[in-house]
Amino acid sequence: MQMILKRLKKEEKGFTLIELLAVIVILAVIAVIAVPLIGNIINKTKTDANIATARQIYDAARLYATADKNGVFGDFTIKQIQDAKYLEDPIYLPSTKKEIDGSNSVFKANANDKTFLIIYTNDSSTTIAAQYSKAEIMSSVAPTP
Repeated sequence: MQMILKRLKKEEKGFTLIELLAVIVILAVIAVIAVPLIGNIINKTKTDANIATARQIYDAARLYATADKNGVFGDFTIKQIQDAKYLEDPIYLPSTKKEIDGSNSVFKANANDKTFLIIYTNDSSTTIAAQYSKAEIMSSVAPTP
């Protein structure tokens, strides 16, 4: 009887090795599932941010064409749009955080197939061409204040 009471009085503290290994395995499985999902979310966010920037450039070019060019869409440099105060200066490409050089970047509008080509040139070695359809740019909804 005393042996039983001694065992009951004895307080066991801590976790067993099996319990600790089980927790580590569960955390590893969660990490294997979560890491690729987070990577996809980050990539989608960068793409959405670039489309939002394209939408901003599109809206500024549309205002510039309407007010300063008598409604005629054409090829405009980003610098022309910035000089007319329709677009802030400097403007950055969200996915790379690099400044878009307005004097070497061009907004081209193709009325036939309703596509817009924005050519970003950051320096002599970096050129990023982004082509968006009007529907794609218009699906980018600006947040309301």
